[in-house]
Amino acid sequence: MSEALEKGRAVLAGMNPELEGVLSDRYDQIVPDMAESLVEWAYGRHYARDGLDMKTRQLCTIAALTAMGGQTAPQLKINIAHTLAAGASKREIAEVIWQMSLYGGMPAAINGLNAAAEVFAED
Repeated sequence: MSEALEKGRAVLAGMNPELEGVLSDRYDQIVPDMAESLVEWAYGRHYARDGLDMKTRQLCTIAALTAMGGQTAPQLKINIAHTLAAGASKREIAEVIWQMSLYGGMPAAINGLNAAAEVFAED
């Protein structure tokens, strides 16, 4: 096991310990090792880096996914949950999404707020 994979699994242990298994069940039959690759690359090589705390990284992720638009709703919802787990408040998340109305447009921000409302209702 690579060091990055270990780091990625450690990051997910605090936010979403089931994610690798869910991704594996859903995608590994189509793209072998997709889940492990994602955990290693995204979480082990990016989210585990020094320089930003996890809350800030997650808020940045929400901003990017919001600005990209409605097609990112599934990933946005997962990352909103991860951001709550990283210590962000619902207000901080909503403000980041609202800020993206300037950069991704009002429809993107509304889609983001709808995703947040769904996650907040589950919390």
